[in-house]
Amino acid sequence: MRRIFLFIGLLLLGLSLQGNAQHYKVSGRIPLGGEGGWDYLFADSANGQLYVSHGTQVEVVDLASEKPVAKITGMKRIHGIAVANDLNRGYISDGGDDVVLIFDLKSNAVLQKVPAGKNPDGILYDPYSRRVFAFNGRSNDVTAIDAASGKVAGTIALDGKPEFPVSDGKGNVYANIEDKSEIVQLDPQTLKVKKTWPLSPCEEPSGLAIDLEARRLFSVCSNNKMAVVNADSGQVIATVAIGDGPDAAAYDPGSKLVFSSNGSGTLTVVGQSSPDKFSVLENVPTERSARTMTLDTKTHKIYLSAAQLGAAPEATADNPHPRPKIVPDSFHILVVSPQ
Repeated sequence: MRRIFLFIGLLLLGLSLQGNAQHYKVSGRIPLGGEGGWDYLFADSANGQLYVSHGTQVEVVDLASEKPVAKITGMKRIHGIAVANDLNRGYISDGGDDVVLIFDLKSNAVLQKVPAGKNPDGILYDPYSRRVFAFNGRSNDVTAIDAASGKVAGTIALDGKPEFPVSDGKGNVYANIEDKSEIVQLDPQTLKVKKTWPLSPCEEPSGLAIDLEARRLFSVCSNNKMAVVNADSGQVIATVAIGDGPDAAAYDPGSKLVFSSNGSGTLTVVGQSSPDKFSVLENVPTERSARTMTLDTKTHKIYLSAAQLGAAPEATADNPHPRPKIVPDSFHILVVSPQ
């Protein structure tokens, strides 16, 4: 009898995973061209806009037509984009100028530039505190900005280099600390660190996503692991194998799937059968340069920045691990869709 119950349990687990095991594949390509590298991109599902960092400008793409419609210019080295739809404001972290640029969502006009720390990188709007948080990669701190007025509300010191922040909308902001292999939990109202949690066995986390309903965080790490973390206790409750060279993570609440975009040229799709049980469903072929992504929660499509890469320059003492050169005018967005 015990074996029968075990068999039934395994069968139900398999059926549960098959239920959300949609297959994904590259369904399109949005050419943008131009020069320069890239970092984050952000899908504003509510307004149907895709914001893409590209060197010194943000490319704005209409999600319905998947055509570029505008550019936001006048910056030095863009990292991330955040959106506050309730305020009709967008926010861009310019790591080259150490500022956060505020723009109008309807006109894309630049409204204001706000001083931040050194090399503002990841950025988010927290609806709970109505503040924007710029995570500064070189000064190891966070600049908190009142989203409506653009005034700096304060600075939070961190113990290492932050990557990819997320908010639970209920009084907690989280970020990976890449060089310490940690997750930090922040209070967006008091601007204090609540907790810092180790991510072992994951190392050098970059991308971070959150399941708001199940209270789970997903960190993708350089040693080919995704850590599943309890957002309240900080406990690492599971690890999942992912592709090599991950940079971004995403969680789709509609399909209950987790994604990791990998520099090895794959998109790892992870299925969730319960808050604590996860397994890899597939590794979708993408492109070698497609390391960062965003998810449109309305269409369930995933957008990845990519370009053709040439040969890497020779290593030097100052640059022992040089990056491959980007082929001019080859920058584009890959579209990956459920089938």
